[in-house]
Amino acid sequence: MKDGQVRRLSRLHRRLYRLTGGHLGRRLVGNDMLLLTTTGRHSGRPHTVPLLFLREGRTLVVIASYGGRDRHPSWYLNLVADPEVEVQLLKQHITARARTADPQERAWWWPRVVDAYGDYAVYQTRTERLIPVVLIEPSPPDPS
Repeated sequence: MKDGQVRRLSRLHRRLYRLTGGHLGRRLVGNDMLLLTTTGRHSGRPHTVPLLFLREGRTLVVIASYGGRDRHPSWYLNLVADPEVEVQLLKQHITARARTADPQERAWWWPRVVDAYGDYAVYQTRTERLIPVVLIEPSPPDPS
């Protein structure tokens, strides 16, 4: 799929998810979806994308595959520059911090990720870059 098509489909998915509180767009290819909002590393503006995710306790896991392209997706580069993110899960909005899984964490997560969505393994064969596994951990509540 071409970049322009990906952007259009992502924009439509994001709008439907937001408009319906996740009622539409909450599942895709048999997996749960979330909306991830990062801060643009150049613009400073919010940038929101729908992503498949897995969960382990409070930790959410997303994959920066970009369909196996040779460059990282913009949202990933944004969170590397500023790891403070917002996640929308259905109607719930969560302030969180994102980070790239270290090699040991990635080795543990990658088989689970591929089991959930086998095309991630295909995407990895399309690129020489190591597709990042991203861990998103909710920020603790503000004590004030």
